[in-house]
Amino acid sequence: MIRLAYDKGTILVYGNVRVPGSVWDTRAGAYRAPAYLYKDIRAYGESSGFTFRDDVLDLVPSPELKMRTVLRDYQERAVSAWDRAGRWGVVVLPTGAGKTHVAMKAISMANPAIVVVPTLDLLAQWKERLEDEFGIDVGVYSGDEHSLGPVTVATYDTAYIRAAELGNRFLLAVFDEVHHLPSTGYSTIAEMFACPARLGLTATYEREDGRHSELPRLVGGKVFEKSVESLKGEHLAPFELKRIYVRLTPEEEAQYQKDMEIYKNYLKENHIILRTPRDFERLVMRSGRDRHAREAILARHRARAVALNSSSKLEALADVLRKHSGDKVLIFTEHNELVYRISRQFLIPFITYKTGGEERSRNLAEFKAGNYRALVTSKVLDEGVDVPDASVGIILSGSGSKREFVQRLGRILRKKGDKKAVLYEIISGSTSEVKTSYRRHRGVDK
Repeated sequence: MIRLAYDKGTILVYGNVRVPGSVWDTRAGAYRAPAYLYKDIRAYGESSGFTFRDDVLDLVPSPELKMRTVLRDYQERAVSAWDRAGRWGVVVLPTGAGKTHVAMKAISMANPAIVVVPTLDLLAQWKERLEDEFGIDVGVYSGDEHSLGPVTVATYDTAYIRAAELGNRFLLAVFDEVHHLPSTGYSTIAEMFACPARLGLTATYEREDGRHSELPRLVGGKVFEKSVESLKGEHLAPFELKRIYVRLTPEEEAQYQKDMEIYKNYLKENHIILRTPRDFERLVMRSGRDRHAREAILARHRARAVALNSSSKLEALADVLRKHSGDKVLIFTEHNELVYRISRQFLIPFITYKTGGEERSRNLAEFKAGNYRALVTSKVLDEGVDVPDASVGIILSGSGSKREFVQRLGRILRKKGDKKAVLYEIISGSTSEVKTSYRRHRGVDK
């Protein structure tokens, strides 16, 4: 007979049987394997005809969880696809399409469960919706609060720190915004969890660094996907994408051209052609030993800052705000400097990563209640805010990331009545920002 036990994020296999993925641990007197292989180890033992005692899981007590909400047809198909895949896999749905309902159905099928989320705002939203759906006290693992429940919601940061103690307490692990999971560090959460069922949720599966290739190992492959376009109208608000091009002021134009010339001349003189993000990374590494390379990169940074933060954009922003004076508006920027400038000039509340928890919650609550008509932010609301009646998004500046663009678009797509959403981009024409805008549209433009 062999015996399986959980030990700080690993599986110990006692008995003279070397299971796949294990190595001999002299001190433990047993073979040891990463906990995420628990399901495979059990399957191997059963198919090989071994008798074994399984002491791995120490589950949090859980009542029967029944779901009251009736799923939409595509949500039912997503759950079925995940179930057929052995209850491992990633569901890709646009923001506002009801990923939470898909997860709650999965939780009703396999519990106790833990839901891992990237932000405190999402943690609060998940807790409220789970308690409302199942009528239970939801556990929380975040900061100094550590309470277990039939369903427990944890932030990625806390789950990472506490993975060893949480790893054998649940049957199902749900990873919201699962594209965070393959990050260095966070991937160990999945590796140290023994949960035999896993579900990943995201609107944007691919990562710029390619590390989404780790997801099949950590949580399972992509099992279901729907695009924004396929749900637009019936299940998501219909939307428009509008670009507004502005001209730099004469002073800004002169500064932009001067700095871009420094940058381009360096590339030309050193026969450097940048085709991929990796090429730019090499240039940054080169700047550590080449003073001229460093000056070129700093000049590019200054030019980009001028383009992203142009004064002309604020005039265009004023026009858009006047046009949508009766709508709820979210304004996104690349840099906090522009956030504060907009807040001062237009008297719009802001949220940045520096905003304290109390002020942040108050601003979001006032925005949701309709007491604030607009919010301006840099990147912290790309994920996390859930406001069904926000119908206008304005991107003052941003990166070329498709993921960032889709997340920002998703903030205004949650369907409510006959709402029509519109996402504006205000772009400095005749600058590199034009190409940046087209890059982030990949997969959304028809």
